[in-house]
Amino acid sequence: MTLKAWAAGVTGALTLTLGLTAPAFAQDVPDLGGREVVVVTENAYPPLQFLDKDGNAVGWEYDAMAEIAKRLNITVKYENISWDAMIASVSEGQFDMGMTGITIRDDRKDKVDFSDAYMRSEMLMMVRGDEDRFTDAASFAADADLLMAAQPGTTPFYVGVYEVLDGNEENARIVKFETFGAGLEALRAGDVDLVLSDSTAANGYVSASNGGLKIIGAPLGAEDFGFIFPKGSDLVAPMNAAIASMKADGTLDALNTKWFLEYKMGE
Repeated sequence: MTLKAWAAGVTGALTLTLGLTAPAFAQDVPDLGGREVVVVTENAYPPLQFLDKDGNAVGWEYDAMAEIAKRLNITVKYENISWDAMIASVSEGQFDMGMTGITIRDDRKDKVDFSDAYMRSEMLMMVRGDEDRFTDAASFAADADLLMAAQPGTTPFYVGVYEVLDGNEENARIVKFETFGAGLEALRAGDVDLVLSDSTAANGYVSASNGGLKIIGAPLGAEDFGFIFPKGSDLVAPMNAAIASMKADGTLDALNTKWFLEYKMGE
């Protein structure tokens, strides 16, 4: 995979923007007659979806799906799976739909269908609050002793490989973790020196860290998030209509305010 291929369709670093589809009127949103839709997620990507201190599954995507369910007249059933198995399981038809802040990428479109983008987010560099050895991607790359945490197969992994380092996916400076949370804990413990994350999670973690974490350098790019479906799914068009209607009436903006402005990590 080349950087050019990864970056196809990205027009530049943008701040978080919700509801990228064209507006739809209420009458354009179909009634699916109470149809059951099985949605799989990871519950490990705050504030999009995660488990709160009481073990309840919450987040931006859960609130969005609750509203979508009302508008489309569907009954949503949730299942849980690891990120590594997410796209393959949906592609094989084990679930009707997947959600976990999944970046819309051309290579993934060979396996699954995407909804229209419901969110755009920047990719940011997160470090410990007292970090002074480097200040941007170039100075990180120049110091061979510095390490980066990454979850293989994710957009932060590819950004780290192709925009920060040398394009070698086996570069020993990338320490691979099964979850984003494990990589973040390694950063806090001093086992790695950098974690890349989209702005939604990065800003939340920094805000809640009491100075323990900070963001450095310029944004490294932008990514669009979409829901995924088995190829040829008849749910894609209704889902797009619901997303568009929620943009048109301000619902997506309200979710943005709730989860990215009012919500603080750790509360």
